[in-house]
Amino acid sequence: MKTLLLVDGSSYLYRAYHALPDLRTSSGEPTGAIRGFISMLHVLRQQVAAEHLACVFDAKGRTFRDDLFSEYKANRTAMPDDLGLQIEPIHEAVRGLGWPIVQIEGIEADDVIATLARRAKEQQFQTVVSTSDKDLAQLVNEQVTLVNTMSNEKLDIAGVERKFGVPPNRIVDYLTLVGDNVDNVPGVDKVGPKTAAKWLHEFGSLDQLIANAQTVKGAVGENLRKALPWLPTARKLVTIRDDCDLGHEFESIDALAVQPQDVEKLRRLYTRYEFKPWLRELDNSAVTSAMDGGAVDSELTPSAQTRPNVEYETVLSYEQLEAWLAKIGAADLTSIDTETTSLDPLAAQLVGTSLSVESLNACYLPLAHRYAGAPKQLPLDDVLEQLRPWLESPHQRKLGHNMKYQMHAFANHGIRLAGIAHDTQLQSYVLEPHRNHDLDSL
Repeated sequence: MKTLLLVDGSSYLYRAYHALPDLRTSSGEPTGAIRGFISMLHVLRQQVAAEHLACVFDAKGRTFRDDLFSEYKANRTAMPDDLGLQIEPIHEAVRGLGWPIVQIEGIEADDVIATLARRAKEQQFQTVVSTSDKDLAQLVNEQVTLVNTMSNEKLDIAGVERKFGVPPNRIVDYLTLVGDNVDNVPGVDKVGPKTAAKWLHEFGSLDQLIANAQTVKGAVGENLRKALPWLPTARKLVTIRDDCDLGHEFESIDALAVQPQDVEKLRRLYTRYEFKPWLRELDNSAVTSAMDGGAVDSELTPSAQTRPNVEYETVLSYEQLEAWLAKIGAADLTSIDTETTSLDPLAAQLVGTSLSVESLNACYLPLAHRYAGAPKQLPLDDVLEQLRPWLESPHQRKLGHNMKYQMHAFANHGIRLAGIAHDTQLQSYVLEPHRNHDLDSL
């Protein structure tokens, strides 16, 4: 079965904005949300193999929920100015990476996602929705799952019930009772998740609970009876619609097929916002593509006389691993870096790790890459156990960037990283506290 991958872009915006410090270009343009958003898409594409995908954003303007309840989302503060400046570049980056953008005037992103997921099911697709929004749990069924890359959480039918205490088809009832603080939708006063789940198990549904409200005892029972006139409106507000008119363009899910990357658009964007590692990736891809095609652009390819002797290795066998264990064991100082599933250090799970003992000589150990065409990788647990003595040794000196994050990433796998000799992020801060300290800026 084919897969449709949908990103709750509006949720991603704020997660990306708050996940990173106030990063800026040398000219002062804010870049943190752009960088975070692109990184999250990269991680997601590694985790989920999909032939069709889209980023869904809220459009400006009123929706039917504003007409139902004048205080809907009234508690939200205005978007920070520096985030607003990054919206258009984010959209440009998303399109450049080959993601279609869906943004429908008068329809919230949640309703667009629900409508696309329903159509995908009808067209024999399974749908994966990447979001941190609990409201979308009501969409989960045999062909729809939710993933949260920040917490490494996946919610199928059983996962929803474990998390909320009710199955997906009762999430609307559940949210009606507990309310939604994010959207400023009141529920029943003093009724939290445990009470809501208990009532729904006892009575079977919100309708049955309302019909038998007089039998509910105590102060919460009185609060329930006071809320009865409001509950029908609350239910409409928290119910995500899957029957929205998205126009003719998106009637077929094939309209959301993955598109080729627009390399020139990405190059312009990465240059303006000083994303140097991603620029190097584009250049390396261009060289590889040209060499495969037999024609190499002299501006991209160094001459034989100037090309450095580079030894970069992808470790996919135990023989290679043993060789690198010997190298780092004998080295006076080793550089280390991690690839993970999340920007949140407490939730980050290892995807791979890089090691280097000298300039232009390094390796990458892919450990949990899951994408179409991914090579067979060594088992993560086996590799970590073999690395553990070196990682935990205070006598094996290590250097890296943002080593506190690396420590958290390894700690999430039960490893206590020791022997940290240098942290380039901290050193940058000590030398020039006024500047950005990410690797791109350095």
